[in-house]
Amino acid sequence: MGTLWSELGPVADAVSNRPRVYADANVPAGIVAYMRERLRWDVLFVMDHPDLRRARDTEHYRLARQLRRTLITLDRDYLDDRTFPPELGSGVLVLAAPDERGLADLLARLDAQLFIGGPLPLDGRKLHAHSDWGSGDNRPIAK
Repeated sequence: MGTLWSELGPVADAVSNRPRVYADANVPAGIVAYMRERLRWDVLFVMDHPDLRRARDTEHYRLARQLRRTLITLDRDYLDDRTFPPELGSGVLVLAAPDERGLADLLARLDAQLFIGGPLPLDGRKLHAHSDWGSGDNRPIAK
């Protein structure tokens, strides 16, 4: 017998094909609203949950996996495979853009090209996506 979420995860996968993400505390609230309202993603935002606001990165990583959600962050620390082994995660998307408009544009492109395959396209992998992704030779770095 696993946890409630580990037992219900496969059911959630079958019921909804919308991306399910775990947005950590450094994702701007405006970007969370954009993901929810414009992209129609199922977003758990840690700032909406007082008990998660001050959690350590390792706890966010564990919870994202337990809840079967792609962790979205601006924190490059998650790219450290020793601390955050990809095979132990449900996917990490590290975003880099100069401002919220750049983040929104990047997320729209990722929605159209990455999240079309289901709710957990990065399961067991990481992606470092930059705002200039998709223009010329600049592509995101996937691990």
